[in-house]
Amino acid sequence: MSTLIVAVASMLGFLVAYHTYGRWLARKLFALTDDAVMPSEELRDDVDYVPTRRSIVFGHHFTSIAGTGPIVGPALAVFWGWLPALLWVVFGSILIGGVHDLSALVISIRNKGQSIGQAAGRLVSPRAKILFLTVLAMALSVVLAIFGLVIAVIFALYPESVLSVWIAMPVAVMIGWWVYRRGGGLLMPSLIGLTLLYIAVYVGAYVMPLDLAGILPAESKYLNPVVVWTVILLAYAYVASVLPVWLLLQPRDYINSLQLFLALALIVVGVGVASMTGAADLTQSAPAIAKQIPADAPPILPFLFITIACGACSGFHCLVSSGTTSKQLEKAGDAQAVGYGGMLLEGMLAVIVILACCAGVGMGKVTRTVGEDGIASFSRQAATGQQAWRDYYRTGADGDPNAGWKKQDLSKKLAAFIDGGANFLTAVGLPLKLGVALMATLVACFAATTLDTATRLQRYVISELALSARAPVLANKYVATAIAVVVGLSIAVFAGDQPGKGGLILWPLFGATNQLLAGLALMVALFYLSRRSKPLAAILFPMIVMMLMPAWAITYDLYWNWIPSGSTVLILFGVVILGLQVWMAVEGVLLWRRCRGVLEPPPEMPAGRAAPLRENVAVAQN
Repeated sequence: MSTLIVAVASMLGFLVAYHTYGRWLARKLFALTDDAVMPSEELRDDVDYVPTRRSIVFGHHFTSIAGTGPIVGPALAVFWGWLPALLWVVFGSILIGGVHDLSALVISIRNKGQSIGQAAGRLVSPRAKILFLTVLAMALSVVLAIFGLVIAVIFALYPESVLSVWIAMPVAVMIGWWVYRRGGGLLMPSLIGLTLLYIAVYVGAYVMPLDLAGILPAESKYLNPVVVWTVILLAYAYVASVLPVWLLLQPRDYINSLQLFLALALIVVGVGVASMTGAADLTQSAPAIAKQIPADAPPILPFLFITIACGACSGFHCLVSSGTTSKQLEKAGDAQAVGYGGMLLEGMLAVIVILACCAGVGMGKVTRTVGEDGIASFSRQAATGQQAWRDYYRTGADGDPNAGWKKQDLSKKLAAFIDGGANFLTAVGLPLKLGVALMATLVACFAATTLDTATRLQRYVISELALSARAPVLANKYVATAIAVVVGLSIAVFAGDQPGKGGLILWPLFGATNQLLAGLALMVALFYLSRRSKPLAAILFPMIVMMLMPAWAITYDLYWNWIPSGSTVLILFGVVILGLQVWMAVEGVLLWRRCRGVLEPPPEMPAGRAAPLRENVAVAQN
């Protein structure tokens, strides 16, 4: 019953936090009211600024922030044991991650939908804006690389998922056209879209898996499935990021959110059934705190925090909150559900990942065998419990010669979640093969939503930096998007010893950069509250944690790993990002006393827009 107890206790903890701490943050600290004029209405252009009902915005926001961050991070972190990962996910989401996401969303809707980086220019200083935008650009480059790589690895490992992921794109376009151009309802398109998606899952698993391994040269260095899929995916991200949000981004994210909620419901039921029947036992499947860790593994402090990353707090979320979500929010009162509630739901997803990678994997190791017809079969081996868990997590137990952090790769950890989740699904009667296909599709679809959202956000950031540098040619949305895609692709392909194999190498950089970004966003929120003489404790503690832990991790990696290995990409990113963080922190300390109780200037209207509404000027002072 330990597995079920952990799942239920975590869920109840998140619900209580939402209705207590989350409500206090929204109503008392940020004083959100539904009568405020929103950027989506005031600046409506039906491309980026689109007033949207809460259910659709929540679907877009959640699938964009979730991606594979709360999957890959916890799947890696249980290497140190499931208990530290679980505690950080639950308390980190409630006290830090949710506060960060809500703060960024509120600051943006009260600054005409400006990104948190743009708002930093008035809340802190003009130089802080440039520093923040530079950190954003570097962080998003790593996000594009790592998420493109994750989807490519899933496609290469599980060709059964490819068809369903690509089918979701035209289905989303049809739903967007139906709802926004024909004024149709959501019920029938949603049902049709989900039905087509699951038909594609079945066809991909049993009839037509799309495996590039049989097409590409076997010994080619660059023409391997992971690299080719990465190129295709980033080319898709280019197209998706320049289309209007209503045509692809919103409806695709909405369909993916429905698919996720259905899959999560099935997994939760599977957890309950497997727990009550004794098939899944968390305490017997994996160590609560791992006692045998390879000598080359990073220390649990500070790397637990930056490895889990999005599962507890993610700087990427401030980009989604202030980059796309704030431009679609219909009412300010929706911010609590979308911002704070979205992070808590992501925390619950991370809890399920921990259970799948421990209790689910402990139900039996899953093996994949491809027949002569190209169709794969799946079976569960007799090895169960910690013996099965050690096949995925080589911790050095029993003198395992293959143990070692640096000998492992990203694919094994993704497989732990997919196989463990599929084991849970078998408890509710689904065949193992279909369960694996559903889980692989879930991960790939999630990562795809983050990929094109991140590309759109990177386009905004590059355009802002180009305008600040008086280079309007680079601010063009097609040019800026091309720069974003090329840089992300270069990092994905060339980081690591072999093309497309840099997943585990990039993840620590992603996690540290991601959470440093969260610390800087919380610093901007601290200035926002300080200028209004509001209580600071709710922001100050998360800010200190999110600036200290990632800086510690980057410093450790630079000294012990990146400089000794001579990795130019990692050294460059690490040194520059660490330097920018220190610079911005010093900037904040120097300006702090002068800003307390002094309101910043009201936000300017974007070029070509009418003068700001009086109501919005008043709202900006709240």
